[in-house]
Amino acid sequence: MAAVFTVVLATSNEGKLAELRALLRDLPIDLVPYREVLGQRTLPEDGDTFEANAVQKARTVCQLTGLFALADDSGLEVDALGGRPGVRSARFAQERATDAENNAALLRALEAVEEEEGGRSARFRCVLALASPWEVAVRVCEGRCEGTIARTPRGSGGFGYDPLFVVDEAQGRAMAELSEAEKNAISHRGRAVRAMRMILLETINARLDEAERISSG
Repeated sequence: MAAVFTVVLATSNEGKLAELRALLRDLPIDLVPYREVLGQRTLPEDGDTFEANAVQKARTVCQLTGLFALADDSGLEVDALGGRPGVRSARFAQERATDAENNAALLRALEAVEEEEGGRSARFRCVLALASPWEVAVRVCEGRCEGTIARTPRGSGGFGYDPLFVVDEAQGRAMAELSEAEKNAISHRGRAVRAMRMILLETINARLDEAERISSG
């Protein structure tokens, strides 16, 4: 089926782009990274919550392009660290930190924390926000994945903190040890996308109905 409309993805994270494209590839929409449209512009994300950042990024890209914009703001919350790194997950070690630097910083922060009684419990959270050029409200969906933080990295898949995040539902395996299909089935992003799919399908159907009315008029 031909694309019904274009959705600009308001993220420059290559890992997120790949996962969002894989999770939405069966929908008749054209997914375009925002930098293909707006160049190397940096998007604002100075909110205190994942939702605030996702809404801010989606609304900004929608206003600048006049197109639908889908933003992802996500990260890791570790209970022993009071919910950190949270919205600073990509910058936990320092600004523009690499995944390896962030993972090393997380291990140092949890060095004295034991596994007993859920001491290293954590969760991945993902908030997706869809902004429309014809609506004021931004539609928001969230997904979560519970787990614990390992003491050493495992696996070679995924990105970010995936090598350290042992998934509760994956029989002791880290997120980075899962296949793409396994990860998408249980990950925070996979769950958020499945909720957002319903909104996208509603939007697609509305556009098709509009096109039919115009053509029959």
